[in-house]
Amino acid sequence: MSKAEKVFKATPFLLQNTAISIWNTRLYKQRHNGDYNYFRCFYKSTEDMSNNDIQNEINKKKKYFHAIVTSKSEWYLPYKLTDLKDFPILEKEDLISSFDKIKTINESEGITSHTGGTTGASMKVVYTKSNMQERFAILDHFRAKHGYELGKKTAWFSGKNLISDKDLQKGICSHYDFFNKIRFYSTFHINEKNFDVYWKSLNKFSPEFIVGFPFSVYEICEIADRRGLSLKNKVNVFFPNAENLLPHYREVIGRVLGCKIIDQYASSEGAPFILECVEGSLHINPFTGIFEVVDENMEPAIEGEVLVTSFTTVGTPLVRYRIGDRIRLADPNKTCKCGSSFPLVENLEGRKTDFIFSFERGRISLANLSNSTKGTKGIVCFQVIQEVETEISVKIVINDQYNKSEEDKFIYALRERVGNNINIDVKYVKDIPREKSGKFRFVKNNLELK
Repeated sequence: MSKAEKVFKATPFLLQNTAISIWNTRLYKQRHNGDYNYFRCFYKSTEDMSNNDIQNEINKKKKYFHAIVTSKSEWYLPYKLTDLKDFPILEKEDLISSFDKIKTINESEGITSHTGGTTGASMKVVYTKSNMQERFAILDHFRAKHGYELGKKTAWFSGKNLISDKDLQKGICSHYDFFNKIRFYSTFHINEKNFDVYWKSLNKFSPEFIVGFPFSVYEICEIADRRGLSLKNKVNVFFPNAENLLPHYREVIGRVLGCKIIDQYASSEGAPFILECVEGSLHINPFTGIFEVVDENMEPAIEGEVLVTSFTTVGTPLVRYRIGDRIRLADPNKTCKCGSSFPLVENLEGRKTDFIFSFERGRISLANLSNSTKGTKGIVCFQVIQEVETEISVKIVINDQYNKSEEDKFIYALRERVGNNINIDVKYVKDIPREKSGKFRFVKNNLELK
């Protein structure tokens, strides 16, 4: 814990809320100043652009980004190239070890962002103020189409660990930004023991919107669903971020909160955006950058790992950045009822390590593994860990509905997915710790597979 966090936790709770309210308002002003209004207008105007106008604007953004990258980044100075595929792939290790060579501005000139480090390595990037304002303009425009605007009551579940056990004993599980009507909930203390504190707080607060980690919201909803509870006042929309929204998360959250769930993809490093439209389809926003989907041989594919080139990362250019995520593109002939011509994505598949490897079955995805609990009662959550190719370790948190019959169903479903030639070591635990970022890792694959 940093000195600032220690001082913060030692101050009276009302002062903590005041400090958070002031700090957040300062951040919002920084993000909504400068070019923010220009970009809000620009992204609104793109809704009515012809395909020809769209392509012209994309070409302008690409040309500007390319000029900055090849003239101001020491890392890219040797690459006076016009074809994106002639650029080298940028690895996470490059971004960590050669940050000073890659960046085009000093940290004092821009806004520094740190990643959560769920893969074991925390990184930082520095944004130009204009790029940061553009990214928030994109998000605000996206959320506004679903009714959200700053100042509406919002519950936020993210990775800030500012709640203590003493706070929980007093019935406190969140901090409140009373200027902007945002209640920030701790994602580190959600479990059966503390459920009543969270549930009482959510019912009393009655948020119109919820934003944050899908697993944290799911965990609360799963307990509520099991107890036959639903919020007194329905939430309008839940906007998940930072983690994969698995199908059973969507099902349980929607049932308990009675709300729409609108998905998105971006990243702390500054990846381009994939956003869900009003018709429920996922679209790549081509004004924000380029997604190259590649197979294991780095050849173009419909499904696979993505290399991202982001037009909103002028401060720390990301060109063909191997971000570690996987997507599956939709059929290029498929159209969306919303009328947008933006490219469609069939599925966000998560990190490239979000799979289990089996010699018999190959790579089993996170979404496939998560379906192992369908029809099984009593499993609150589980985590699959693979250290060697011949075995997986499964940590399971259960409740009183779980018995030998339910265990047999779960193991049978899991065995169907991983095959018969892999050992399954089941461990029952009271809780599964989150990462330092506050995120939940459903699958932890520690194999050194290319």
